[in-house]
Formats: sequence, C-alpha cells, structure tokens
Amino acid sequence: MSQEMLIVDGLQYSNWSREIFEQMHEGGVDAVHATLVYHETTRDTLSRLGEWNRRFEANSDLILPVFEPADIQRAREAGKVGIFLGAQNCSPIEDDIDMVAILRRLGLLIMQLTYNNQSLLACGCYESEDSGLTRFGRQVIKEMNRVGMVIDMSHSAERSTLNAIEFSERPVIISHANPSAWHPAKRNKSNKVLKAIAESEGILGFSAYPFHLKDGPDCTLEAYCDMIATTADLMGIEHIGIGTDLCQAQPTSVLEWMRNGRWSKEMDYGEGSQANAGWPRPLSWFRDNRDFPNLINGLRQRGFDGGEIERIMGRNWIELLERAATPTAV
Repeated sequence: MSQEMLIVDGLQYSNWSREIFEQMHEGGVDAVHATLVYHETTRDTLSRLGEWNRRFEANSDLILPVFEPADIQRAREAGKVGIFLGAQNCSPIEDDIDMVAILRRLGLLIMQLTYNNQSLLACGCYESEDSGLTRFGRQVIKEMNRVGMVIDMSHSAERSTLNAIEFSERPVIISHANPSAWHPAKRNKSNKVLKAIAESEGILGFSAYPFHLKDGPDCTLEAYCDMIATTADLMGIEHIGIGTDLCQAQPTSVLEWMRNGRWSKEMDYGEGSQANAGWPRPLSWFRDNRDFPNLINGLRQRGFDGGEIERIMGRNWIELLERAATPTAV
C-alpha cells in the first residue's frame, strides 16, 4: 500500500478489472463496499456472486473477499484490498425471507431496502408518497439483524428511513449520500435523518458522485471538505465516512439498468432533468481510486487532525461493520 492510513470506501460500482484493483493499491485503499446487484433476481444474484468468485481467483494477489469485519484486517496484513459485497435493492431476496440468511452466508454483507422506487419492504426516494416500512419490511429487518446483514437506506424515502432506524435493533447506514441542506438532491438526506442515523450508531458515507454535489462536477475539494466538517458537527465524528459512489469505466447501458431495471420502458431521469441522462463529468480531484490522497490532504487543510481523518477515511466503517455485520446466529 502507498500509505499507512486505513482507507475504506463505503460504496463503489465500477466496471471491475485488474487495472481498477491496481489503482486501489496505488491509492492506498484497504477495503471497498462493491455493489453486487441492483434489480437482479435471486438466480441472477447467484451468477453475480459467481463472477466475483472468478475475480477473486484471477486477482488473488490484489483482492480478498470479506465475509466478516475481521477479514478487512486480514486483507490489510496481506497487502490486499478487501472487497465486501452489497445489494442496492431488495430484489435478490424476491419475496422469500429465507434468502436473507442464505445470501449473508454467501458474502452479502449489506442490503438496501429500496432503490428509488417502492419495494416490497419500504418506499424509495423518488415516490410521491412515502408509505414507510411494510409488514414484510419489518420481518426482513429482524432477519437482517439476526444474521448480521447491514441495513442501507441510501435510496429510501424519509419516513421509510426513519421507520427502519426506529425498528432495527442494529445500526442503520446511508452508505452513499450527502446532506440535503448542503445540496437538495432527492437522494440526499435531511438533518432529521442524519441525526437519527447517528443516534442509531450508524454511519453516513459521503458521496463524490457529481449529481449529489453542490456545483456538480465543478464542486471543489474545499467545498466538499466544508460539507464534511459541517456534518461532523451535526452527527459526531464517529458517524461519518466516505462512500464515493464511484462508477468507473461503466457504459451508459449500466446507468440505464440502474435507473430503469425492468420496470420502465422510458428513460428514468431520476431528478427529472435530461441533463442527467448520461454519466457526469468526473471531479478534477477525484477521478479514480488513486485520488484518495487528495481527499486526505483536503481534510487536513480543512483543519481535521490525524485521528479525525483516520476515522473519516476508514476507522468508522470498520467499527460500524463490527457493530452491524457480526452474525448473532449461524
């Protein structure tokens, strides 16, 4: 690794390749939450797991699968990047609660309850009416708590998110979003939600996806670090981290799958603007995994001390996984 500071990225969905894994090493990255699926069925999800097994086999000198939090330290000691897998929707379990335990055993550490739309579990952030948690949603949360699968509400609506935080006996996370008070994207979160996440001992992973940022692709590193500082005052330094939402080298067809899945015959523009139809221009200070040192330097210049930066860059994610991803049952 290029530096000693622990670095954990709370969300990426890139077009995975050996080149990207090498860039992770160059940037000093120790672990990444990699999106496994969006709208895939259970059968499709098994195929995606098979693809990752092949990646781990072909790149065993660079990456290591993470089944439990301690595996991140094992990867770090071995000089490899730990990869922990998550789902950005509840589609992998379909309507079968038994799939929660099965997929957790296979390595799915994190699952979102919704992806923008109403799901069988809760309501997404683009729906006009937020119905909150469903009966099935409450049962799934109990099962996720039991087996140590982390609840992620990044794409969920406000009432549903607050319901999940209240109902869950384990910490709830927002792996990749920013405060809506700083930039009012539908995907960003209110101060009420952020305070509730902190009170649940959860974590917010700050997104570097330009559509979630003030001034979009022109957002400066200084502005980004100011946002982090303000949110640290609101939530506490222990409850914030990085979740870049890096979607490196992905074709437009992947963006269309993320937004449309199988449910829409028309292009879903999310925020309602055709200007968002394609991938955004990358930030000048964060183009890929090699640029994590830029963020560390930006935090240092903003006035964070070494211990605070270590928490933001990775330590908080490790502690969150220890609280929320350790199974209470086999």
